[in-house]
Amino acid sequence: MSYVFPSQKPDPVFLKIAEYIAGPSLTSKEAYATARLCLADALGCAVLALQFPECRKLLGPLTPGMRIPNGCLIPGTAYILDPVSGAFNIGTLIRWLDYNDTWLAAEWGHPSDNLGSILAVSDYLSRNNISAGKKPLRVKQVLTAMIKAYEIQGCLALENSLNRVGLDHVLLVKVASAGIVAHLLGARPDQIVDTLSQAFIDNGPLRTYRHFPNTGSRKSWAAGDATSRGTWLAMMVLRGEMGYPTALTAREWGFNDVVLDGNPILLRRPLGSYVMENILFKISFPAEFHGQTAVEAALQLHRFINGRLDKIEKIVLETQESAVRIISKTGPLRNPADRDHCLQYMAAVGLLYGELTAEHYQDVVAQDPRIDALRKKMVVRQNKQFSRDYLDPSKRSIANGVHIFFRDGSAPQHCVIHYPLGHRRRRAEALPHLFKKFESNLASCFSTRRVRILVRLFEDQERLESLPVNELMDCFRRFHKTSRTGYLK
Repeated sequence: MSYVFPSQKPDPVFLKIAEYIAGPSLTSKEAYATARLCLADALGCAVLALQFPECRKLLGPLTPGMRIPNGCLIPGTAYILDPVSGAFNIGTLIRWLDYNDTWLAAEWGHPSDNLGSILAVSDYLSRNNISAGKKPLRVKQVLTAMIKAYEIQGCLALENSLNRVGLDHVLLVKVASAGIVAHLLGARPDQIVDTLSQAFIDNGPLRTYRHFPNTGSRKSWAAGDATSRGTWLAMMVLRGEMGYPTALTAREWGFNDVVLDGNPILLRRPLGSYVMENILFKISFPAEFHGQTAVEAALQLHRFINGRLDKIEKIVLETQESAVRIISKTGPLRNPADRDHCLQYMAAVGLLYGELTAEHYQDVVAQDPRIDALRKKMVVRQNKQFSRDYLDPSKRSIANGVHIFFRDGSAPQHCVIHYPLGHRRRRAEALPHLFKKFESNLASCFSTRRVRILVRLFEDQERLESLPVNELMDCFRRFHKTSRTGYLK
């Protein structure tokens, strides 16, 4: 990269990411095929989130009634917003139900969160290009941006554990979104570096809203906030705002010294399409991913406890170290955000109901006294082999075991699952379920005819890739009469 800076050479991590972003197109057919699935899944999650009033109240322009000429469309609504507000809205919708794709490593996160900025900016650019007599962006450019955003967030997460210093993983969403959006907006490589430095200087929010005693709904819009902030920073740099070349390595005041106690941010893996190819889909239920296989196991054991609740002596949940640290919870659970990040709650619902949906986190279900009765019988234990396999790049398992022991001496019931349905090793098995999830999510908002059109579109890689981005977003527009809030009736 030809990079000229008045006095200081930028940090190597910035240069490596900027070179990758500004570099040539990617060639992995698997990555593009998977990105198509991720895009469908994320948009389906966004549409389903519109059914929840607590999510809908956060949507729309900051100033009521504001409409932006050639702005970006918010799926399932009548809102047309600027790219920064649009990124918040789309990012919040995608993330609200904790149902979008996942990446697990030293840090974890949800790379499709970056679609908040990617879709908002791509739609905005496409509509403005058409207005100026130019060509719109195509969906293939969205898929390319997705693959690169996933790779940046995911590879930074491989060796940098922000959660261990109390920061939330959405900092990595902000970094990836900022760099990718800068490129979409036409930034030079040096401006991409400047944008990345701004994102790291921003630092990240505390994780306290994900943990007792402060677990709350911010965890459902934190990613929207991060992708929106990344978009704003990129637009600031494109206006001429300066960057900070050693924002990571500056002694005493840089990110490494201030946040990581002098340890460097690591980015040792070559950047390509590894993360997209190995992404994890949430297929069967909205649940924090470290507990997905625990819920799968619980569903398989459901039939063994019917009518035998009073005979259960204890339930042992065997899991990885990360799950022990972040989603093992005892005591009261105060709201849905608390419950969908509780390993014991998710397993208890699976055992009792034989299913787990977003509605099971609501107060009406949580009042079922059997759930807490089962939670009190649960013991969570780390399985060290599960922890090793979790970090092994050749396995990337997310194993959980559920073991039920009965008072009457009858045979214990056990189920251990190493790879969830959304894992790369189970991709072929998962594909029909993924499209069924997509279809079901769309049906919560759109007519049967519209659902059929959208499913067929996303089944066709070539047709989808060639579609202008604005036309894709228009497929998710509410054409019917809307309420004053912009959400369809």
